[in-house]
Amino acid sequence: MSTIRCRDVQRRFGRTVAVAGVDLAIAAGEIYGLIGPDGAGKTTLLRMLAGVLRPDAGSIHIAGVDVVRHPEQVRDLLGYMPQRFSLYADLSVLENLLFYADIFGVRGAARRERLERLLAFARLDAFRHRPAGQLSGGMKKKLALACALVHRPRVLLLDEPTNGVDPISRREFWDILADLHLEGVTILVTTPYMDEAERCQRVGLMHRGRILRQDTPAALRALVPGRMVAVYAENLPAVAAAVTAFPGHRGHHTYGDRLHVFVDADLADPVAALAAHLHGRGLPFRQILEDAPRLEEAFIHLLEHDPGL
Repeated sequence: MSTIRCRDVQRRFGRTVAVAGVDLAIAAGEIYGLIGPDGAGKTTLLRMLAGVLRPDAGSIHIAGVDVVRHPEQVRDLLGYMPQRFSLYADLSVLENLLFYADIFGVRGAARRERLERLLAFARLDAFRHRPAGQLSGGMKKKLALACALVHRPRVLLLDEPTNGVDPISRREFWDILADLHLEGVTILVTTPYMDEAERCQRVGLMHRGRILRQDTPAALRALVPGRMVAVYAENLPAVAAAVTAFPGHRGHHTYGDRLHVFVDADLADPVAALAAHLHGRGLPFRQILEDAPRLEEAFIHLLEHDPGL
């Protein structure tokens, strides 16, 4: 049985279709990543799952409970972390945690033990008396997560939880999520970062209110046709112009100091063939090697080849 189950969920805002018939099933203890551009409908979908918005059509169940019919029952099952920092800036770290403990009825010895554990778990123990408004961006995210966990929810809904924070804080945040995953918590997270999506067990690619495809990161990367060759060179614009004339060229993307070139799958030795192609045009390069496409490239491929777009 799925811990999160959506069937044909729809939501409009006037004439704008925000969510257009989403079907979703997330197993207990799974980390599921939802990626897509701004306006894809990710936040609207999470808000409906959390019971903040009512769907116009379709059904949503969390751990078997109907979110629309029994929102109060679902509240104790869920931890919801919206995009924007929604805690009290004038209250300290500990006071924010105490406030959320009061909301969810966490009292007595269990309350003291749980708050101490969360402070240590989120690495905020040394900052317990600091006003939340004076925390760094990464610390604010960890405090928001700790508040969402104060009642020990079975399901976590996280809307771009690391957006705008530094790489070290992002890594620390995901280390915490990994620990929660090991404890059996079901996690649905939206993220603009493809490296974070790679850490999920399954990923859904969302665009214009619907999920185009969902699978493991490896399976989604395998959707990109042909083979990919990475070219490391100084003059990437010249190399990019030259590869368009390469036999079997399917497309290319620039990533920092390299060019990802997609070629036909039936090429016997694409590395040697592409090296000869560039040598013939007098274009030097540092290295050419065959590589695997990124999740981002799989997403771009789906967007470019979806007949409904």
